[in-house]
Amino acid sequence: MITGIKGTRFRRAAAVAVTTGAMLATGALTTTQAQAAATPSIAAKGGYVMNNATGKSLYTKAADTRRSTGSTTKIMTALVVLKQSNLNLDSKVTVQKAYSDYIVDNNWASNAKLIVGDKVTVRQLLYGLMLPSGCDAAYALADKFGSGSTRSARVKSFIGKMNTTAKSLGLKNTHFDSFDGIGKGANYSTPRDLTKLASAAMKNSTFRTVVKTKKYTAKTTTKSGGTRTMAPWENTNPLLSSYTGAIGVKTGSGPEAGYCLVFAATRNGKTVIGTVLASTSATARKSDATKLLNYGFTK
Repeated sequence: MITGIKGTRFRRAAAVAVTTGAMLATGALTTTQAQAAATPSIAAKGGYVMNNATGKSLYTKAADTRRSTGSTTKIMTALVVLKQSNLNLDSKVTVQKAYSDYIVDNNWASNAKLIVGDKVTVRQLLYGLMLPSGCDAAYALADKFGSGSTRSARVKSFIGKMNTTAKSLGLKNTHFDSFDGIGKGANYSTPRDLTKLASAAMKNSTFRTVVKTKKYTAKTTTKSGGTRTMAPWENTNPLLSSYTGAIGVKTGSGPEAGYCLVFAATRNGKTVIGTVLASTSATARKSDATKLLNYGFTK
């Protein structure tokens, strides 16, 4: 490990020397270009970036080390739903008390503030899942699209579908034991795997539309048949407001996971997609992702 670090420093030093020599000799490189080409340093323990079109790796840092994923898990939740055969996005789901109880039981986990008894569409649940990171919306979707005669059986079935999908995508270092990232010790992935998962999900037009949306207001149907206008759901992804060309995809955080962000942006027809796991703060993960996107677009 020590040898590897020294080797990296030597290579970086050599690269700087070569770049500086080229600047002095030709004047062809600006300081900005030289800085853009330098491999960025990030606070996150793991990171990965790739060219979305070609799958080419553009940056790696502990890219295959398994870590807790937090709510970035919900990318898979959404993908499993969207892969259902004969999916009707306008079909309605009645919000159960179990969903709101789950939020309370998990220390008021992030939620979409769904109201017990309201009927919400699958499409609305996807927005509630991906924008405010609603664990109640995740529970509702798992209950709706799992198989079985009991809620626990349906949830278990849905998580099974998540793991089957991971295998089908070749995500060898990924496993889920929850529908929302509130795992029981066996919910993990890697920066490389999560990036590949997000890339697969971004092929779905509904997913792309949802994750690039900054704000969404759902109108649900109440028990009495009336219409309830929910408080707007705002996307937790800070890049949508700060990074030109940002198109998604999902934040995650937690005591075990730290601060995570799966991100994507398109500039001049090129899409760069990546992941940072276990960053040190919400501010740091935003900075990490920004650095990696900037670097990815230079490659």
